[in-house]
Amino acid sequence: MVESPVYDMILQEGMLKGRKEGRQEGRQEGRQEGRQEGRQEGLYEGLINARLETARNMLKEGEPIEKISRFTGLSVKEVQKIRV
Repeated sequence: MVESPVYDMILQEGMLKGRKEGRQEGRQEGRQEGRQEGRQEGLYEGLINARLETARNMLKEGEPIEKISRFTGLSVKEVQKIRV
């Protein structure tokens, strides 16, 4: 392999360009993963809030705790905590 100052300069430029492109690609992938995680967390939080709201409404209507638990998927203890 022949080494020269021009070769070294070209090699350094290529390495710098590769690092820059790698960082950009990594940032883009990180943003995409972050968005996906955010969506999943938001959907989960929305589902929990909907279940809690349904349980509150059923409690206001005087429904039995066991029935509320079956309909919402919340445990009996969770429903009892809402009632307090």
